[in-house]
Amino acid sequence: MSDRRQRLGRRGEEAAAAYLQANGYTILARNLRCGRGEIDLLATRDGLLIFVEVRTRRSGAFAHPEETVTPRKQAHLLAAAEQYLQEHPESPENWQFDLIAIEGDPDQNPVITHFENVLA
Repeated sequence: MSDRRQRLGRRGEEAAAAYLQANGYTILARNLRCGRGEIDLLATRDGLLIFVEVRTRRSGAFAHPEETVTPRKQAHLLAAAEQYLQEHPESPENWQFDLIAIEGDPDQNPVITHFENVLA
């Protein structure tokens, strides 16, 4: 991945974390490496553990951010979550996956769409 895309992704993750915090979520961790996958944000709200995937695109001209989560990426996310839960048995029993899609410049009023409970 190019350095430019990595910077955009990091800025998107920062915007997503700020959005979640403003909406009552507590951020527990960022960029967790678990097995073959990575969890962008780990959050809690109302006793629920939430694995958050963040997708950032400057525009939706070719595809919206949420359309870029492939079945392969979904499998990696599930594997990473399972690994995390095995390593942290103290975690809440109830958990879910959310997706934060960010379109536009993350530093200048991007459009943020929050999809809750996207993977089963």
